Amino acid sequence: MNPPQILPTRIREGLAPGITYLIEGELVPMLHCSMDGSMPVYFEHHVVLWKEPQVAIKLKAVRGAVRRLVGGRQLFLTEARGHGDIAFSRDAPGHVFPLDLPRGAAILVREHQFLAATASVRYSTSHLRGLSNNLFGNSGFWVDRFEAHDADGVVWLHGFGNVFEKVLEEGEEIDVEPGGWVYMDPEVRMRPAVYGLRTGLFAGVGELIFNRFRGPGRVGIQTMYLHLPSSE
Repeated sequence: MNPPQILPTRIREGLAPGITYLIEGELVPMLHCSMDGSMPVYFEHHVVLWKEPQVAIKLKAVRGAVRRLVGGRQLFLTEARGHGDIAFSRDAPGHVFPLDLPRGAAILVREHQFLAATASVRYSTSHLRGLSNNLFGNSGFWVDRFEAHDADGVVWLHGFGNVFEKVLEEGEEIDVEPGGWVYMDPEVRMRPAVYGLRTGLFAGVGELIFNRFRGPGRVGIQTMYLHLPSSE
C-alpha cells in the first residue's frame, strides 16, 4: 500500500479565482487572502484574524435552513467582499491547507474543519446514514458538503496536528481512527470496523473502533485526532 502523504504546510503563492493567497505559521497557521474584488470569500464569523478596513463584511444565508436546524447546524456564514486583504485562523494548533475544486467536483468535510471558501463553491449539509457504532448512534451523522457547481473554486480547511492525504484506488481500503479523518471524496464509502480485544493478563474484553474507508477517492487524515463536542 502507498502510505498517506503529508500535504504542504506552507504556500507562498496560492491562486484561487479572483484571489491570491498564502498560508504560513508553524503552530497556529494563518490563511492570508488578497482579493481583487471579483470573488467574495465566505467563512465562519469567528475565524477572521484581521482585515483591511475597505473589505466589506456581511452575513451569508446557508442553503437548506430547515435541514440545518434539525441537524443543530448554523444558519448563517459571513462573507467578505471588495478589493483588499483579509486573514483567517482557528484558535488551535494545526495545519491549514487548500482543496481545489474544479467545476462539478465536490468534497465532504468533517464538522469544525472548515475555514473559508470562494463564493463559487456551494455549501450544504449531507447526512451520512448507515453508520451504527458507539460514536454515531444508529442514525448516522452530519458533514459539510462543498461543491463547485457552476465554476472552479477553492475550500480552505483546518486540520488538527498535521494532515496527510491517502488516495484510495478502486476497492482499496484503509482503517482510520474515528477522530482522525478530515475530508473525503463523495465516491468514498465509510463504515465502522469494530475489533474485539481480549487481554490475557487481565482477562478484559473491549472494543477498538475504526472508520473503514473504501475507494476510489481521497481521504484526509489528521494526526491530532480530537473528538470535539458536536452534532455527531
